[in-house]
Amino acid sequence: MTAPEKPLGQVEFIALMAMLFAMVAFSIDAMLPALPEIAADISPDAPNRAQLIITSFVLGIGLGTLCTGPLSDAFGRKPVIVAGAGLYIIGAVLALMANSVETIFAARLIQGIGAAGPRVVAVAIIRDLYSGRQMARMMSFIMLVFTLVPAIAPTLGAGVIWLAGWHAVFIAFILFAMISTLWLSLRQPETLPRESRRPFRVDPLLEGVREILTHRVVALSLATQTLVFGSFFATISSTQQVFDQTFGRGENFHFWFGAIALCAAPASVINARLVERIGMRGMITRVLAVEICVTALAVGLNWLIPLGATALFFVYFIWTISMFFMVGLTGGNLNALSMEPMGHLAGLTASVTGSLGTIGAVALAIPLGLAFDGTPLPLMIGSLFLVTTAFGMMLLLRATDPQRHMAT
Repeated sequence: MTAPEKPLGQVEFIALMAMLFAMVAFSIDAMLPALPEIAADISPDAPNRAQLIITSFVLGIGLGTLCTGPLSDAFGRKPVIVAGAGLYIIGAVLALMANSVETIFAARLIQGIGAAGPRVVAVAIIRDLYSGRQMARMMSFIMLVFTLVPAIAPTLGAGVIWLAGWHAVFIAFILFAMISTLWLSLRQPETLPRESRRPFRVDPLLEGVREILTHRVVALSLATQTLVFGSFFATISSTQQVFDQTFGRGENFHFWFGAIALCAAPASVINARLVERIGMRGMITRVLAVEICVTALAVGLNWLIPLGATALFFVYFIWTISMFFMVGLTGGNLNALSMEPMGHLAGLTASVTGSLGTIGAVALAIPLGLAFDGTPLPLMIGSLFLVTTAFGMMLLLRATDPQRHMAT
């Protein structure tokens, strides 16, 4: 197959990068409607364990992320994406044939490792072509398209389950990976020329990791990202149970979840308009301050004030929108902020920060999700602690290198 040479137009580039990003979102959100059936079929004695189908996939992403960036620096961006998609498809096939929850956990872990290729290397491709606030702006547009996937993925998943059972969701994952990989192969030129590639050797790799983790801006950005996504992953993994068991709205969950995603979708557009004026650090700090207030109010309404079930449901619904909004306004900025001083190590930086941030976020999300007691209160209290700590990290980050603060 002849490699494409003409650069993609901006619209097609945004759509392609968003689809590569969306492989992760689709793999998570389309599974959510299947969790009750999976729990009933193969884990009836411990239904809370079904949440681990989500977090095992995210853990796989964290593990796979650690090596995909360096591999893309050594062999180019496109080969690593294609290889990761192939591993993702293998995991989907194993899950399709699974007859125990432990097998599904293992298959989802493999899927996550494979999905790390498209997800992480897409960031490196963007960094190859853009930098600074231009990169943050581009990431915002990509995140806008990306946020539409959670709006439709649960409904698609529910439709597939209704037609062919929960196993068939994994067939949808296979088709999604094949389409996005073929699009990339046919249309996107390689963005890392051979003369710019770094050999995959252990000593330079360790030296690069040391440089990344000892850079104060990268370290604080990573800590903030871990805390933000820890609360977000806990919210996603728990939300189906909250809708179903707490509020009795499980049958219509996919519609509610789609509404949440649609309400939060404008966050990326807002960020794209404001980040060049306010800066990445200022934007993240302001958003986290607002989220602290929203979450504290939600905790108070659930804990201290005797509201009816319908009122509490809408408190939870609005709070969940705020969590999605928070990620839409901070996720791209945190990625761009950690990558900005590391343009010479773009692939490795994407891998190290993505891996450690995701693994750390999963470690925070699992106990929050398993603490579900029939109410959303443990989730909200835990999220309040995580977001408040993230705000503290950003205050430290804003105090770092004040000369560059005005530029970022």
